[in-house]
Order: sequence, then C-alpha cells, then structure tokens
Amino acid sequence: MTKRIAILGSTGSVGTQTLDVVRQHPEQFRVEALSGGYNIDLLTEQVHTFRPKLVSVATKELAEQLQTQVSSETKVCYGPKGIEEVAASTDADVVITAIVGSQGLQPTLAAIESGKQIGLANKETLVSAGHIVMEAAQKKGVAILPVDSEHSAIFQCLNGERRADISRITLTASGGAFRDRSRDELHGVSVQDALKHPNWSMGAKLTIDSATMANKGLEVIEAHWLFNLPYDSIDVLIHPESIIHSYVEFVDHSVIAQLGNPDMRVPIQYALTYPTRLPLDTRPLNLAELSQLNFRKMDFERFPCLRMAYESGKLGGTMPTVFNAANEIAVARFRNGEIEFLDIETIIAHTMEQHEVAGNPQLEQILSVDAWARQFASNILL
Repeated sequence: MTKRIAILGSTGSVGTQTLDVVRQHPEQFRVEALSGGYNIDLLTEQVHTFRPKLVSVATKELAEQLQTQVSSETKVCYGPKGIEEVAASTDADVVITAIVGSQGLQPTLAAIESGKQIGLANKETLVSAGHIVMEAAQKKGVAILPVDSEHSAIFQCLNGERRADISRITLTASGGAFRDRSRDELHGVSVQDALKHPNWSMGAKLTIDSATMANKGLEVIEAHWLFNLPYDSIDVLIHPESIIHSYVEFVDHSVIAQLGNPDMRVPIQYALTYPTRLPLDTRPLNLAELSQLNFRKMDFERFPCLRMAYESGKLGGTMPTVFNAANEIAVARFRNGEIEFLDIETIIAHTMEQHEVAGNPQLEQILSVDAWARQFASNILL
C-alpha cells in the first residue's frame, strides 16, 4: 500500500533527503503536499518531479509566481496558514516536519489534530511546547516518530524493550566544526568556519548549532519528551566519527547501540517505513576499515550552550522556549555579521536571566514568551 506524505520544509536538508528516499521507492510513497519557503526554483523543480496536490511558499508574491510555473492541478498557498494547510488539509498519512525553528510548532499541532502520523525533524517543536504536543498526540492516538539520527537510534534500540528497564540513554555528538579548538581559539571565527561540519550535511542554522552544542541541548530536551525520561538519565558524549548514533544502557548495565555511516536518509526512511525496513542506496558500514572509534567526555565549560539547555529543561515551563528563541535570534545575528561566535551563548544567558519561568504554559503563553525572548535577544548590545 502506497504511503502518502506531506513535507514541511521540502527545500531544506532534511526535506530534500526525504524526497531522495521517495525517489528511490516510487512504488512505496506518494507526495501529497510540500512547503518550501523562499527557494522557489528548487520548489518548482520538486513540484514538477513529484506532482503534489498542494504546495506552500513564504509570500503571496512567490505563490503567484509559482502558480504560473506549475500545473493548475497543484494548488498553491502561502504564509503560516499555507504551511498549516500543507500539514493538515490533505490525504497525507505522514507529515515530515522539517522546518527549522519554532515556526514548526503550530503546523505540527495542526497535523496532529487532523490525525496525521508525525515524522519529527523539527526538535524545536518539543523544546518549546513538549507537554502540549505529546498530550495532543496521545489524545489523538498519533505516533510521533523521530527523524533526528540520535533519537531514531534510541527509538530503534528500544524496539522490543520495556521502558521500565531503561537505566539511561546517551546521545552522541560529533562536536561540530570547532570540536578540536579551545575556547581561546574561538575568538574571531567566521560564519564560514562554523559551517564546515566535519561529518554531516545540514542546513546553516543547524550546523552552527552543532558548533555551539546548542543543537545537542535541544536534542536532550526533545529526548526528555519523546522517551519520557528525567534529564539526569540523559547523557551526551562526544564521538567524532558519528558512527554510533546513540545508545541505551539498561538496568542490568547491558548496552544497545545503533550504528551506521552518517547519512540522514537512514533515519528518515525508518520513520517512513516503521516498523518495517526497505533497502536504501547508501554506503554500508565497514568497521574493519574504520579500525577505531573515539569518544570524549562532555565538557560543559567548553560548551556552555549545552549546560544552559539542561538548565532550561530542568526548570521547565517557559524556560526551554526562551532558550530556543534566544538561540535562534543569536545564530541569525551571528550569520548576519552583527555579533561574534562566542556572543551567541552570551545572548542566550542574558535572555534566560531576565525571564521569570511560568509553569505548565498553554500555547498562547508559549507564543507570547517566544516573541518576548526574540525581541529581548535582538536588542542585546554587546
């Protein structure tokens, strides 16, 4: 039976790799809808190739431009409402949420409300409103399947296991572009330097988050919600080769890990095919060729963004929303040349310090706090 798919963020790294999986298995998958932001040329190409019924772009002007370039059988919409329409209003069975940032929250909730299975690549959704999203999914009987390689690894390691038998989980981290530099060596690094990820092909924001380790912090919070584990049971370990994607230790101290070459198409495809697997045209793992794997203990002084993520998660309520929003603004300011690389963590810290946590926030309050944090982080002078 053909599985119908909608992709939020089809022109980004995860979105394009999802379409590569679809391209390899045309008999298994049908693309129902796409949202693609501003990359109109790539989106036009995707529409011609996959012929979705619905597509969304960022603005009305782009929608009018796209409509002249695609078949009249494809409906074109735009803006936040357009993304929500892609998420919720088609016959898609699965929605891959690959939009970067907290803008993925409301479309994900809309998809859940309409009963769609979620392939979650937008970790900020659970960071900002994990309690709301997980409660909505449970209420609707909707499965949330992780697409991030680390969470997919944990998910796979737990197949057939009792959650009560988990002692702890460990998320592995490549260490990012600056893993071999001291903090003193980070002064004056450029955006181009930060975008040179040693292992993974990712979008710009995610690659910079990897260099600060903010991304791993977001993943820790995501893991807390996905696997219903306390933060003290979630560890992070630097693993430069990115071969062990994450692992689980059980109460008897046995460990199950998931291994593979760095290739996002593997966890993407698993989220689409679970509980079965399909062949994939990717490089097989050769441990003899690798000969060794390396690991380093996490240094929270070297990577304060990860420490702040843990702190925000443990405080709970609205603080993870503030952490995420401040980080998004700080990374944007760094990419625009307004601030230095190390200023990213300073902006996050200042924003968190000025926030009074509200417990168990509802969606309206989360959106309000998110807006406040963005404004505050934007106005910090360094």
